[in-house]
Amino acid sequence: MTELSLVLMSVIWGVNFSVVKYGTQVMEPLAYNALRMTLGCIVLLSLAAWRPGSRVTASDRWRLMLLGVLGHCIYQILFISGIARTRAGTASLVVAASPAAVALVARAFGHDKLSPRAAAGLGLSIVGVFLVLGGSVSADGSGHLIGDLMILGAVVCWAFYTNWLVALTQRIDAVQVAAWTLFGGVVPLTLIATPQLLRVDWPAITPLTWASVFYSGVMAMVVAYLLWYRGVHRIGPTRTSMFGNLQPIVAVAVAWMALGEVPSLYQGAGAATVLGGLYLSRR
Repeated sequence: MTELSLVLMSVIWGVNFSVVKYGTQVMEPLAYNALRMTLGCIVLLSLAAWRPGSRVTASDRWRLMLLGVLGHCIYQILFISGIARTRAGTASLVVAASPAAVALVARAFGHDKLSPRAAAGLGLSIVGVFLVLGGSVSADGSGHLIGDLMILGAVVCWAFYTNWLVALTQRIDAVQVAAWTLFGGVVPLTLIATPQLLRVDWPAITPLTWASVFYSGVMAMVVAYLLWYRGVHRIGPTRTSMFGNLQPIVAVAVAWMALGEVPSLYQGAGAATVLGGLYLSRR
């Protein structure tokens, strides 16, 4: 059941790339991000308040909120700003490097050990990411490279965030972890996004845009994150990250159909290399 739930998580996040890309085309990126994250935070804090016997101590709450600044504020600023500057499909292929980044940081922290086969697979995944970046430059020009590098920076943030969170997920309820880390990220992010929020033409927002805010705020920020934290608790950060292999497949397919983003040959080769490396690591 844990692995099936992580497949669902990957599908939700895979679709979310195109949803976020659409949202950032009709609304300024930080304003859109603040809306979806605030919605997700309200839902999670409500769920946390309704779960008896799962309260967290004040010190743990502060630790979760501080980690949330890295995992939900800095990460989301880099992610949302990056995806606004590049293709949704390309962003998903860069994010596919997350398992490699998480595994390398986990190895450094002593959370997981890497076999020679796993190390070779992770190295292959990193090569695949550089192929994707090169394909992005050749297909779309150097302008998209800035967005790709922002996404890569977000991946590094996520790797450290996930590994620093391991000890807390072993003894704190997943809903509480999700709620308080997201709250820790939403507060500074909303302050940073305030100028863009003040410029929003609220009457002009269409039902489709609100639907994208709902999907990205509730499905991607609540449902998928709860499945992620449950996976980290049950099977560890590296194995949980491996299920992210499905994200680029879903994301590229949806972006192709919904946004007309046809993948380039370089990006296809990069995707195959990333997924091949991750498969080798999983074996």
